[in-house]
Amino acid sequence: MDKARLADALGAPSAFGQSQFALTRGNAFEAKVKADGGAELLRLAHTRLDPGAEAPESAAVPDLTAPGPEGRTARTALALREATLAGGWTLLDHPMLALDVAGSLAFLEPDAVVVHPDGSWSVVEIKSFPMLDGSADPAKVGAAARQAAVYVLALEEVAARLDPAPRVRHRVLLVCPKDFSNLPAGSAVDVRKQRAVTARQLTRLTRIEEIADALPEGTCFAPDRDPEELTAAVAAVPAAYAPECLSACELAFHCRDRARSAGSVTRLGRPLRAELGGLTTVQEVLAAAHGEAGEADDPAVAALRRAAALRAEALREAQLREAEGRESGLRETGSREAGPGEVASACR
Repeated sequence: MDKARLADALGAPSAFGQSQFALTRGNAFEAKVKADGGAELLRLAHTRLDPGAEAPESAAVPDLTAPGPEGRTARTALALREATLAGGWTLLDHPMLALDVAGSLAFLEPDAVVVHPDGSWSVVEIKSFPMLDGSADPAKVGAAARQAAVYVLALEEVAARLDPAPRVRHRVLLVCPKDFSNLPAGSAVDVRKQRAVTARQLTRLTRIEEIADALPEGTCFAPDRDPEELTAAVAAVPAAYAPECLSACELAFHCRDRARSAGSVTRLGRPLRAELGGLTTVQEVLAAAHGEAGEADDPAVAALRRAAALRAEALREAQLREAEGRESGLRETGSREAGPGEVASACR
């Protein structure tokens, strides 16, 4: 479905997406990195990933154009096979890969894939955030590593269809602007952990046909449907909103409104949700904290009641200090001759 149009039809338009300025800057930096047949990119790949190989004085850059995503996927697989057999350095600019996700084929487009002289393959991620003194923002690097891990999995599926199967390297090349310039800097990022996590998550995903079988008969997500009918259709598919959804999903604002109306604690963040155990709503949390519900031997309930007791004690101490301050002000006012306005102010 077109989730952006669906969000508009639901009355919760999405602000999800990258700014035009960021897109323009990113595209300009990527073009600079890939200029001259990818000479600079291949130099970074040689330096950071394969320094023992022959230096890439020249490299093949095959044409990957083809009609439709299926055609581009087939053309990419053919180019990878030819490059592996040919030896030498090969740069695939924006190849198209396919990955099965819960029974649906997802088409993926890495920034680049490099074929090494030994026939191994490496993923290249080009980002526009800066690399300062050889290091970048850990959160952004982590996101890039998770993205590259998906490409590695898709490449492994392509490699598995060849005999013998080429090696897909688990160290990817991350290329970013150096310091505050527009000069490219490269870093090797090991994505074995992210790859393992992603592979495990893919195997645990509910199949699309199972989700469809559980929906009410006649459920339709067409944006031109009646708003009430459309809202009911979306509500038929369970969603677990979290704050990070705002930067990744077009339906995040709609799901946030639903989470707020349901009092879900997940809207306050997944770490907090994990700390609360079986308490899934704000109402349940407050009831447990006030001793109205929950088992006393539950660690989450015990922590909440302790926090509630500390809060009540802090409020009592604050009220006592405030009362003492008012009494002190009245005594000072009474010790000297004061006007009616001063007395009224002190009483307030």
